[in-house]
Amino acid sequence: MDLLPDLWREDYWLPPGVTWGDMEQLVDTERPQPHDLLMALPLALGFVALRYAFERFLAPPMGRCLGVKNTVHVTAAPSLQLESFYTQRSKQPTQREIIHLMLACGKTQRQIETWFRRRRNQDRPSRTKKFAEAAWRFFFYLAAFMAGLACLVDRPWFWDHRECWRRYPVQPMERAHFWYYMLELGFYGSLLLRISVDIKRKDFKEQVIHHLATIFLLSFSYCANYIRIGTLVMLLHDSSDIFKIIRNTLLLSMEAFEPFPGYYFFNILLMVLQVLHIFWACLILRMVCKFLKGKLEKDERSDEESGVEEEEEEKGGEENTDQGGDCYWGKSKDNLNSKISMLTNSCVLNNLNHHRSSVAKRMRKAQ
Repeated sequence: MDLLPDLWREDYWLPPGVTWGDMEQLVDTERPQPHDLLMALPLALGFVALRYAFERFLAPPMGRCLGVKNTVHVTAAPSLQLESFYTQRSKQPTQREIIHLMLACGKTQRQIETWFRRRRNQDRPSRTKKFAEAAWRFFFYLAAFMAGLACLVDRPWFWDHRECWRRYPVQPMERAHFWYYMLELGFYGSLLLRISVDIKRKDFKEQVIHHLATIFLLSFSYCANYIRIGTLVMLLHDSSDIFKIIRNTLLLSMEAFEPFPGYYFFNILLMVLQVLHIFWACLILRMVCKFLKGKLEKDERSDEESGVEEEEEEKGGEENTDQGGDCYWGKSKDNLNSKISMLTNSCVLNNLNHHRSSVAKRMRKAQ
């Protein structure tokens, strides 16, 4: 606590009448200390390595067993000018930029739009990658919930939430709860480390806010020895339901202490998490409704899925466009000219036959 003394002022983080010195009544092994949080850093790196191994060796066979298959995308034809524009300037050119590319590459607007659509499809994450990411989180949250339930189910504060505040802050920390905290911190730290390479979705900003709020909440509750209420938060957070805990921290805590800055900070972070959970729950319910109506086409959170089926339908009509280039259009022009000439000849013949028949009728009338 010697570092940044103003930051650790007791009237900020602790209830009135409680001091950091009160926690020194506990032995070192039973007292949470801020430097313990440093252990979350190597654990975060360990989770990154473990996740890589899971997605590399375990997720693919699981996906095959469940019938997860990648969509076959049409590959964009090689083009140095278009590739340079795509990688250095924009993946979605404006109409003015398309006109400039038409003049530079000698292609039509439809060809250029098709090339960029196919090139974007090549960069989109595959279904197996999405499955691997979802499977990793599913197994972690399931394991964390089961482990948390096992180490809390026989504790008195699990059944009576008022026990979270009795005899505070002289509440010894059990070793199982220490590791519960460190593993959760390490996991959310690994999510932040990997967020730049994970699948980017529409809720990218919400995910960043969620991870940061969770890390701040866990770190603060650990340093202030809110271990009992913190373990309950983690248990229900893994199952995405913390309404009961908000009731505990907002109302039951006031039976033991008056509100203080740390009280507001703790509850604001909890409410941020709950709002995000409600946001994601609404997206899930919307997907369920669309699924029941037979209108579900993609993940509501996905920012990377659009136009794939449309492009595949155009494959038969446009595949040769990029591959054959001017040669293809030359052949098309010849075919079109031949059809026009055949139609013209047919019209001429029809006119001649009609004129001949009309002349014959007139001659018969004259006789």
